[in-house]
Amino acid sequence: MKALRTQVLIIGAGPSGLLLGQLLQRAGVDNLILERQTGDYVLGRIRAGVLEQTTVDLLDRAGVGARMHAEGLVHHGFELMFDGRRHHIDLSRLTGGKSVMVYGQTEVTRDLMEARAAVGAPTLYSASDVELFGIDGDQPGARCTVDGERLEIHCDYIAGCDGYHGVSRASVPADAIRTHEKVYPFGWLGLLSDTPPVSQELIYGRHERGFTLCSMRSATRSRYYLQVPLTEQAGDWSDERFWDELRSRLDPAAAAALVTGPSLEKSIAPLRSFVAEPMRFGRLFLAGDAAHIVPPTGAKGLNLAASDVHYLSQAFIEHYRERSQAGIEHYSARCLSRIWKAERFSWWFTSLMHNLPHEPEIDAKLHRAELEYLVSSDSAMASMAENYVGLPW
Repeated sequence: MKALRTQVLIIGAGPSGLLLGQLLQRAGVDNLILERQTGDYVLGRIRAGVLEQTTVDLLDRAGVGARMHAEGLVHHGFELMFDGRRHHIDLSRLTGGKSVMVYGQTEVTRDLMEARAAVGAPTLYSASDVELFGIDGDQPGARCTVDGERLEIHCDYIAGCDGYHGVSRASVPADAIRTHEKVYPFGWLGLLSDTPPVSQELIYGRHERGFTLCSMRSATRSRYYLQVPLTEQAGDWSDERFWDELRSRLDPAAAAALVTGPSLEKSIAPLRSFVAEPMRFGRLFLAGDAAHIVPPTGAKGLNLAASDVHYLSQAFIEHYRERSQAGIEHYSARCLSRIWKAERFSWWFTSLMHNLPHEPEIDAKLHRAELEYLVSSDSAMASMAENYVGLPW
């Protein structure tokens, strides 16, 4: 068995793992990334792309922001649609000038992968049979197989950035972790197409037929979502059926402006709220989807992962530069304080905008009243805008 050594072993080469590796690399902290999938598979995953300003600033700090600023779309607001009418939520006016950036997660991942490759930092793809050991002692590490060779990697710390189904959280003893979960009784059917967006800003819509989101990846690539029952299958939805259903849920002006085309990708994503706590177990630290999931309403998933990485990178850099344990000791508490606030906002926005199966009429009327209040009150809109652009780290 071949032995390797690094200071920080990062499990997972998604955006959180790559961003952590990039920040550590720039600070002179040795790290190695272990990924069970191929690089092409990682790049092929279609995910959200609304970045909070703090996430944009962190990518700049990591030295990977140039293409984002050149190709990303700065949004100063979004549209809230109900009863066939759209209402503008002016993020910049309501938050003292803050905005968000529309830039696909796939592109963030690509930028980070290219930056890592440019400096020759090691990433081991297609790692199978990954097994963590020693997380509760002072000699942690992982065993795995790469290209048919069995490896044993020793390190000081392990960062579990390998998602909801990864090995990191699964390696924690059951009595040392507590999980909280809410599964929503519907999913999002998403379609990606090379068509111009129906609106210059995102449209979040509540309709008697279900929630809809009109988003984009660029000025020529659109991403649309429809609320569907969990019993639906993406293969049962032809492009024509999707476009017809989307058009039926839009306001008249948007329906008339909608440009349709062949789908590049179509899939159904279930929605859940999930938190695992604490996020540190000896020498193992969880970050991103390994520790928490939010429903995509409100676009908090990638941004929460970025805030985890911010705190974790600071903790490791502080440890190696100053021999301080303060960041390491407080990592979980700092992250969870922000995570629960984002979970609350995502749950509230999801509950407000979606139709629940067998929803009593009174609940539907209460949701409509809340929407009417929301768009008529600057204070209510300011609270929503503050959460949407992201609370400070």
